[in-house]
Amino acid sequence: MRTATELLAQYAAYHRDRRNIVSHFVGVPMIVFSIGVLLARPTMTAGGLVLTPAWIVFAIAAAWYVTRGDAVLGIVASAAVAALLWLGQQVSGGSVPVWLGWGFGLFAVGWLIQFIGHWYEGRKPAFVDDVIGLVVAPMFVVAEAMFMLGWNKPLLSEIERRAGPTTMRDMARIA
Repeated sequence: MRTATELLAQYAAYHRDRRNIVSHFVGVPMIVFSIGVLLARPTMTAGGLVLTPAWIVFAIAAAWYVTRGDAVLGIVASAAVAALLWLGQQVSGGSVPVWLGWGFGLFAVGWLIQFIGHWYEGRKPAFVDDVIGLVVAPMFVVAEAMFMLGWNKPLLSEIERRAGPTTMRDMARIA
C-alpha cells in the first residue's frame, strides 16, 4: 500500500512544468465533475437516501484517499471530489441528450486541457504508466492547492526532493 507521499511524488514526476500543473487545476475538476454527471444515473432510493453509481465510486475513492497515511489530505481530497460529484448530479436531471452532452462534453474538454498541459510538459500522462494516476490526480490538485496556501511544507519538500522542482520548459528549444 503506497502512501500519499509516494503516490504524489510519483505523480509529480510527470507534472513539473507549471503550465501542466495549471492545466490540471482546470482539467481534473472538469473530468471529476463530468464523471459525476455521467454516473448520476440510474438512481436508487432507499429510506429517503438517493444512491447513484457516482456515490458508490465516491465511497471507494474516499476510503482510498483517507487510508494513504495523510488524514488531512485524504479528507480534503474526498470533500473536493464529493462537491464536484454533487454539482455534476445537479445538471444530470435533464433529458438524455442533455445529460450525455454535459457528461461527455465536459469529459472530452477536460481531457483536451490535460493533453495540452502534457504537451507543455513534454511527457505522457502518469496514468499511461500506472492507472492509479487516475485516482491520484484529484489528490494531487488538492495537495498543490493546499501547498499554495502554505500547508504541509515538509510534504512539498519531500515531493520536490524526489521529483524535482517545478519549471517552465523552454518551448523554443523543441524542434
